Amino acid sequence: MKNCSSDMKRSALIILMLKGFCALSQNTHEVLYSVGCFLNGTAEVQFEFDALEVSYVDFQTEEVIYTVPRFVDPDPSQILVGLSILKDALQNKLSCLAITALCAVEEKSPPKEKDPPESILYPAEEAELGVENRLICFANHFYPPYIKVDWTKNGHPVSEGVSLSRYYPNTDQTFHQFSTLTFTPTEGDIYSCTVEHSALDRPITRVWELDLTRPSLGPDICCGVGLILGLVGVVVGVFLMVKGHHGQ
Repeated sequence: MKNCSSDMKRSALIILMLKGFCALSQNTHEVLYSVGCFLNGTAEVQFEFDALEVSYVDFQTEEVIYTVPRFVDPDPSQILVGLSILKDALQNKLSCLAITALCAVEEKSPPKEKDPPESILYPAEEAELGVENRLICFANHFYPPYIKVDWTKNGHPVSEGVSLSRYYPNTDQTFHQFSTLTFTPTEGDIYSCTVEHSALDRPITRVWELDLTRPSLGPDICCGVGLILGLVGVVVGVFLMVKGHHGQ
């Protein structure tokens, strides 16, 4: 390899795509196997089935983790049956890291490219007073793949009921990640999530508060009454016309 592309400076990404791989269905499905590694020495291997992640390899425990239940149809463990997933993942990790190391040596001082995240905060379901729900803090399009998310309720730090997903790759070699907070909406409570990333000059904070305002029912009620009176007028008119016709 004589030259490393700008994408290679960020990471080495090897993608193998197989179509019609699944023999459990008469339909054609798409299986995506991806290996990604980064200059900091970390690596990712994952399988996608019809754009849905079904498994990834945890290199710390050296095991295959299924991210969807095995009772779904088709069973993800059956989709990948016969493949030496863990063995191949370990070999591909070494190959991928060797590529990034070669790029680092060739470039001598690879640029530290960074992309700051975008973030939004929203409830998983329509929020109602006293009904348990989840707030989702979604960070997207960031690189390198590490963010820190902090939650507050009325200005005070919150840790109970908080979860953070793995980071997932986008097609442009950036990443996205979710953090969720389980909560029960109460009038006057204000929640926030703060995202920190090395590409940001300062953290991004998003705020959420239950909106108790409801549209007035006045116009709807007036329209309803008007419609009812209109229909009554039509019925009475028809009745009088019929009566007059028979009376002649």
